[in-house]
Amino acid sequence: MSDSIKGLSDPEVSPAERYERGLALKKAGLHKAAIDQFEMAAVDLPLAVKAYAQIGLCYKLSGRYEEAITAFQKALKATPVSSKETVQILYVLGRTLESLGRVAETLEAYRWLRREDPAYRDVAERIERLSTRRPAAATKRS
Repeated sequence: MSDSIKGLSDPEVSPAERYERGLALKKAGLHKAAIDQFEMAAVDLPLAVKAYAQIGLCYKLSGRYEEAITAFQKALKATPVSSKETVQILYVLGRTLESLGRVAETLEAYRWLRREDPAYRDVAERIERLSTRRPAAATKRS
């Protein structure tokens, strides 16, 4: 086993180092290896929120949206979550749900985000667009 591969599974590596390695692997496009590092970093409670959020981003970048949603939800349940982290995670969760056409869940995420930060990015416009689109789709008759 080469030193670089061996280092990825070394039990003496701290969760913070695992997180940093995960970021480097993600940046290099090695999402599976990055996820492995982030999962090992997530055992450290102060890092869990960020690690799960990064896992979600890796899954999303890999086109694995359902796994991304699960990871983002784990990030939101981890403690401690700052308001800023909550808002950022809710946004990527909402965008992921929206890309899957899951309107009700998307609106729930965006509305929660709006309560945390009413002026965040394009959330107000997204809520408006999804809210006006939703009833039309529900009442569409042929």
